[in-house]
Amino acid sequence: MEPQHNAKLLLEHVLGLNGTAYYMALPEPFPEDRRAAWEEAVNRKGNGVPAQYIIGEQEFYGLSFEVTPAVLIPRPETELLVEEVLKQAGQMKSAGQEKSADQEKSAEQASGPMVLDIGTGSGAIAVTLALKSPDWHVYASDISPEALEIAVRNAKRLGARVDFRLGNLLEPFAGLAPDIIVSNPPYIPAKDIETLQPEVRDYEPRTALDGGADGLKPYRIMMEQLTLLAAPPRIIAFELGMGQAEEVAEMLRKAGYWEQIITVPDLAGIDRHVLGVSL
Repeated sequence: MEPQHNAKLLLEHVLGLNGTAYYMALPEPFPEDRRAAWEEAVNRKGNGVPAQYIIGEQEFYGLSFEVTPAVLIPRPETELLVEEVLKQAGQMKSAGQEKSADQEKSAEQASGPMVLDIGTGSGAIAVTLALKSPDWHVYASDISPEALEIAVRNAKRLGARVDFRLGNLLEPFAGLAPDIIVSNPPYIPAKDIETLQPEVRDYEPRTALDGGADGLKPYRIMMEQLTLLAAPPRIIAFELGMGQAEEVAEMLRKAGYWEQIITVPDLAGIDRHVLGVSL
């Protein structure tokens, strides 16, 4: 199915058509003025370039996000992380936390919870949460200036209010007391990167893939950086790799901030997300 999907993405891009117009055009002769663009796209795909980088976009949660080799291509399983955060946040009681100076300053802009998206990449998680919950005050960080440029453009184009900050994981948010932290950090063990599919290994940003020796380094760092915050979040939500759920859940248990530790499988039945929740 993936080759067919990629071919459809490339054809839609080259023809400038989608939906019903695309299917209506399929029986027609291929337009000569688009042949060179089609051949270029096919050649690039044949060389391993992901179709999403060729067309410059990827759909996430029904929205179109600009993607370049500076950012990881958003995956469907991450949509489940967004859904779980929205679900758990809907059950939150009133904050009951003192606001920092920054939070007081932003009170006129948003009345809902403060949310941090750590390692935002294309901004898919942050932008989607901001659009689904307009009263939330959403922050997002990334260590890559190039990635932040893409995320800022996506937020602006889609009309989402997100405060972007450059820095390593939680460091840009020292002194804040967020209600929610969500993160899809790098989680591939360094030794496994060379075994990934070539289009992932050779084209997606290494900094968005490499999670250190066992893939868990970013989670450990974030657990340590929680002390930088004025108060721990009531919800913390992570995406992770296959076989990592129990170790990450144990990190959250040992931290002792959350009443419930929840594991959420993806559509393939793999434990893909771990959340700590205190409502």
